[in-house]
Amino acid sequence: MNLKNIHSVYFIGIGGIGMSALARYFDFIGKPVAGYDKTPTPITDGLQEKGIQVHFEDDIASVPDTFKQPGTLVVYTPAVPSSHGELNFYKANGFEIKKRSEVLGIITKDSYCLAVAGTHGKTTTSCILAHLLKECGLPFTAFLGGVSEDFNSNFVLEGTEYSVVEADEFDRSFLRLFPTVACITSMDADHLDIYGTHEELLQSFRDFAGRIKPGGKLFVRKGLPMEGITFGIEDGSDFCIEHIDIEQGTYIFDLVTPSEVLKQVRFGKPGRHNLLNGLAAFAMAVQTGCPPHRLAEALATFKGVQRRFSYQIKEKDFVFIDDYAHHPAEIDAVHQAIRDMHPGEKVTVIFQPHLFSRTKDFADDFARSLSQFDKVILLEIYPAREEPMEGITSAWLLQKINNPNKKLVPKAELIKEVSNCKTGVLVALGAGDIGLEVPKIKKELAYAG
Repeated sequence: MNLKNIHSVYFIGIGGIGMSALARYFDFIGKPVAGYDKTPTPITDGLQEKGIQVHFEDDIASVPDTFKQPGTLVVYTPAVPSSHGELNFYKANGFEIKKRSEVLGIITKDSYCLAVAGTHGKTTTSCILAHLLKECGLPFTAFLGGVSEDFNSNFVLEGTEYSVVEADEFDRSFLRLFPTVACITSMDADHLDIYGTHEELLQSFRDFAGRIKPGGKLFVRKGLPMEGITFGIEDGSDFCIEHIDIEQGTYIFDLVTPSEVLKQVRFGKPGRHNLLNGLAAFAMAVQTGCPPHRLAEALATFKGVQRRFSYQIKEKDFVFIDDYAHHPAEIDAVHQAIRDMHPGEKVTVIFQPHLFSRTKDFADDFARSLSQFDKVILLEIYPAREEPMEGITSAWLLQKINNPNKKLVPKAELIKEVSNCKTGVLVALGAGDIGLEVPKIKKELAYAG
């Protein structure tokens, strides 16, 4: 595919976080862009504000004529069902159709590509990495899996010599990339609806590592069953964080590299998982030639990622946090971060399970993770791309949670339920549409205060 021969780009599933970043890229380089998505969201609102046409009904008549002409590239996400009318129109009429991951690989192939993979942590790590490259003044493009609070966007274009990409294991998408420097943050069992077994998932990560360009480098969290340059916390890794202190919600630590020790480095995002994310981004950025001391300084100014341990309310006697966690390991990480930063406080969790298959595969682990909180408010399962599975419900999951303070709450009654949660810590977790409830909760609790 030659991008020069493409006169317009049409996206099916344009509201996805990765799809919208690509849409912004093509809009930036002057190609007409339009797309379909199932429902309006803040992401589609942002695209429309840039003049990108978006509609919400699967109807080829709604597609502008420009995007039915030869020379239109059609980009789709694997979440789109094969029965989708617009997708089938383009297939039947011989248009060039690519998955998002294929297009991302083509765009970044000739750049110095820094690719972050892992079942958890890749969005935050890639956002930190983009921030570090910006602070060092490098010419880079970033396609991010979340909205960076430093750029207020999931897409950054400061040049094309370097690229930062989130290497997504879902549907084996990351096997379309050509990394110069790659990182693997974690390889926990997930997406078993795609892979079938954990071993198949592990094999896909090994295949991803095999796609690194000659002379490139692979960074892996110490303890993972992969060969590479290691990073970790107080474990003798090649890049290692040691002597951790916490002062007013900020981590202060020594950062040990293969060649030097950087003292009193500061990082403000809570949780040891975020320390690891920052360390991975730092180690990758060092490979670009940026001075390590400058990168260490830049770690201290990273603002964060929307829906990644995002403080919505932070008062003396009450805190409300929003996070995208949707896997037991991620819930554990959020819990640890809250106990680190808010010791002794009562913690109430609102959790919206994401996918019937993931709930089924990890029900006992979800129950264990959620049982650690002082109170559990459970919402119904968010189906995303899936049809319901018999017997797999939030009521079934609730029975497994070993906590006397647990409750299944309809989403319509959530605001009423949380209106009396005005002490301690309240945290909303999930990858579904719970994020749309967060502003409503914040408004209710701010008003209650």
